This record gives sequence, structure tokens and C-alpha cells, in this order.
Amino acid sequence: MTGLAVLVFAVSALGLVHVFVGYPLWMLALARWRPRPVQRRVWTPHVTVVLAVHDGAAHVQAKLANLLALDYPPALLDIVVACDGCRDDSAARCRQPGDAHVRVLEFAERRGKAACLNDAVAQARGEVLLMTDVRQRLEPDALRRLVADLGDPGVGAAGGQLRLFDAQTGFAHGIDAYWRYETLVRTSESRSGSAVGVSGALYAMRRELFRPLPPGTVLDDVLVPMQVAAAGWRVVYEPMAVAWDGTSQQPREEQRRKIRTLAGNYQLVQLAPWLLLPWRNPLWFRFVSHKLLRLLAPWLLLALALSTALLAAHHVLFAMTALALAAALAAVVAGRLLPALGGRLPIRLLTAFCYLNLFAAQALLAFARNRRLHLW
Repeated sequence: MTGLAVLVFAVSALGLVHVFVGYPLWMLALARWRPRPVQRRVWTPHVTVVLAVHDGAAHVQAKLANLLALDYPPALLDIVVACDGCRDDSAARCRQPGDAHVRVLEFAERRGKAACLNDAVAQARGEVLLMTDVRQRLEPDALRRLVADLGDPGVGAAGGQLRLFDAQTGFAHGIDAYWRYETLVRTSESRSGSAVGVSGALYAMRRELFRPLPPGTVLDDVLVPMQVAAAGWRVVYEPMAVAWDGTSQQPREEQRRKIRTLAGNYQLVQLAPWLLLPWRNPLWFRFVSHKLLRLLAPWLLLALALSTALLAAHHVLFAMTALALAAALAAVVAGRLLPALGGRLPIRLLTAFCYLNLFAAQALLAFARNRRLHLW
């Protein structure tokens, strides 16, 4: 029993170190010592903005105004909005300005974002697609920066940076810190070859590389770039192309969105099993390390906690590990009970880490209960 507990401790500890430290450091090293710079060039192709909306009346007019104000030649920009079974007046608000650059596809039945993207892309006229979501605001130069990356003949897709604002609570600051960490990983992946995914809030791609998405796909912003990479093109990250979004102030606000997103990774493997095959997926190591092993992190933490509890009396290493885990959990609980304490940097980082892993555990249960997930 002791030998098995030691093995569980070693595997779980090494797995956690690889996921959160080893893999990011490896990407940083590759980006530094074996960089693959993007050969940007000024390029102004015709661009079609693709926007899928479900009950987006509160945001859609501001979003269209934001898109039409982008620093890009108006004659080379058109917008296709797909309204997916909206119960509000989203479609009417899209048509209200009467701008010839905006086309509205209105579907009475709610079919999900993936189906809307497929239909909208089929109506696209541009050489380049700009994918974005309704809530986030884009910086005026975001499109030009992404298109410049696509000026590199080896680049098939370019993702922008999602920046969070209005962090008011300790939890919100922790989520913002996690997103900065994620940004560092994506930047390193891009500089050393290709990023595994992009942000659905802002990315551009060559229209010829878009492949219709399976119905119900949740993570189009992972499957689409993985398909681009499988076709032999690079997927790069452009941190200077910025989209802004508000951050969740409390765990409950983040929970539903995060569980759905994390469960979407399980769905990806179900919809595209070739992602698990190294000879089919050129980004296999990155995909497994960045996406799949993070889903295992809460279970690795549980295995680490149980094994150290069993081994604590046998060696000081296990006793210290058990104490460290207990102290971290106690700090998170104290931070939730005492908001002033929760605002301190170490505790807010621990809080975000604990909640994100809790959501990852819940995501497996959510996917097991409902393989179809949610359309939106």
C-alpha cells in the first residue's frame, strides 16, 4: 500500500508540475532559443466580419458601431450577423442603421453558434474572416494588426489578445492574473511555432481554410485553429490586437461560463478524435499539455492530497506537502470569509487557482451528464 501511495504521489506531483510549470517553461525556452518570427507585411484584403448572436439586443448596436469604426477601408469590410433563434429584437437592431455593409441572417430556430458560423461563412465575400463575439469591444487597429500577421504566407490564422477590465474583488484580480499567465503561454507557443487555440472574441483567418463545424461545437476557437494547423499552416498570437471584456467579480459569475468552456474540451475529443493522434495532429504535444492535462489537474490534486495524507507519517517530504496543501486550502477559506484578507496577492492567486480547478472537475461531471452540452 505504501509503495502504491508513493507511486500515486510521484505521478500526480510530476503531472501538476508539468501542466503548470514545466510546459510553460518549455514553451518559453523554445520561444527564446528557437523563435519563428512572423513576417508581417502591410496587406489590405477584403475582410468579412462574422458575428453570431443569441439574444444580444443589449450589446449588438454598440458592437456594430465598434466594427464599422475599425481603422480599415470601409469598401473592403463587410459584416455578416447570424441571429440564432433570438427571442429579443437583435435582428431588428442590426438592421436599424441601414448600412449596406451589414447583412443579417435571421434564424427562427435556435441551432447553436457552430451552425450560425457555418451559414455566415458561406455568405462571406472576403478573403479573410474576422471572428468576434458580441460583447467585447475591439481596439480600432485590431483588424489591421491581425491582417498584417496573415501577410506572412505561412500563417493561416491569427488570434488577438483578450484583456479584462473592471476587476474590483480579490477573485476578479485572481482571474485577471490567471489570464495574464495564459497569455504568456499563448505568446510563447506562437513565437515558437503555433498556438493551440485563440480567443473567440477576436481572431482572423484565411477564408479558404475554414471547414464547416460539427453541429453543437462549443469550442470553435480551438477546433478551427487546430484544423488550420492540421492543414499545414501556422496559428499565431498577436498581443497588439486587443479586445476588451469585463471580468467576473465572484466565482458564481465565472462558474457557468468556465464549466461550459472546459467541458467543451471533452466534446472536442468526441467530435474530432484525430486530435489525440500524434501522426494526425501536428500540435499533439501542445494540445495534450495545454488543454487535456489541465482537465486532469483537479484529479491530480486530489490524488496528491490523498497520497500525502497516507504517507505523512513516513517521511518529512510527505508531511510538508500535506501541510502545504492544508495551509493553501485554509488560506482560500479565510480569504472568502474575510474580504480584506482575500485581496492580498498570494491569497487571491490561490483562490483563483482553487476555483478554476473546481470548475474543471465540475466540467467532467457536466459533460458526463449531457454530452450535447449547451448550444450557447
